[in-house]
Amino acid sequence: MIQYPCAAHGLQTRVLETGAGPALVFIHGLGARADRWRHNLEPLAAAGYRCIAIDLPGHGFASKADIAPFSVPRCADWLSDILRQIGIERCALVGTSLGGYIAGTMACQAPERVGALVLVGTVGIVPMGDEARAAISARFGTVTREGIERKLRTVLFDASLATPAWIEEEWRINNSMGAPGAFACIADYIRDGIDDDVIGERLAAMDHRRHSTAIIWGREDKAVQVDVGHRCRDLLKPALYQEIPETGHGPYLEKPEVFNELLIGFLAREGVYPPGSPPR
Repeated sequence: MIQYPCAAHGLQTRVLETGAGPALVFIHGLGARADRWRHNLEPLAAAGYRCIAIDLPGHGFASKADIAPFSVPRCADWLSDILRQIGIERCALVGTSLGGYIAGTMACQAPERVGALVLVGTVGIVPMGDEARAAISARFGTVTREGIERKLRTVLFDASLATPAWIEEEWRINNSMGAPGAFACIADYIRDGIDDDVIGERLAAMDHRRHSTAIIWGREDKAVQVDVGHRCRDLLKPALYQEIPETGHGPYLEKPEVFNELLIGFLAREGVYPPGSPPR
C-alpha cells in the first residue's frame, strides 16, 4: 500500500492506495479517516480492485482550514475532482455514515461515474430529525480524551476495541492544528443543515441499470440505528440489504472478514461491478 497527498478546490488530503483493476473508493464517516478501512483495502485489492481511501476535508491528515461552508454536496464535488486528479473517471463507491451520504450525492450528481454504490450505516438517505441532529452534532464536536472515548464506545459493539492507544491517536489527530475549528464547523452543519441535502428520493428515482446499490448495516448500531437501515432499504430497494450481527456503526472494522466477503460477492456479481484479474 502507498500513501500520498492530493489536492482539489484548495484543500489537500491524504490518499491510501493499493491494488490494480477497476477502481473501488472507500469514504469514511464523521470524525474518522482513511485508515479506518485498513482491514478492507488489501483484501479487496487481492480480489482484483484498485482500492482508494481518502481523508475528508477537516478530518485525519486533510486540510482543516478554509473548509467552510461545509456541506455534503461540496464534499461530493471535491471528491469527484480528487478522483480525477488521480486518474479515476469511473468507480464503485463504498461509504459509511457521512461517507455514504457523500457517495450517494456523487452518484446523484454524476451517475455515469459510479459503477456501484455501497452504503454502510449511512445517513442522508432519510432525514435525521432535530433530536438526532443535535445529539450527533454535540457528540462529534467533543475533542477531549473522555469525549473521544465515549464516541468510540458509541460506534463500537465491542467496546474493548477502543484501546488506550486508539484513544490517544484520536485525541492527537483531532486536536492537531486547525482540527477543533474544523470540527466545530462540521458540527454546525450537522445541527443546522444536513437534512437540507437529503438524497433518498433522488437516489430512488435513478435508473439503477446504470449502477447497483447495496446497503450494509451493523445490527447493534447505536449511532444510526438499524431501523434507519430498514427505512433506507424500503425506499431504495437495493440489490443487496444485509445486517451484520454483533457489530455497531463500523461493521467493516469490527467484522472485516464478513464485510469483505459480502462486498466482494456483491461487486463481482455479473452486471454489477466485476473485478479485474486478481494478482498471482
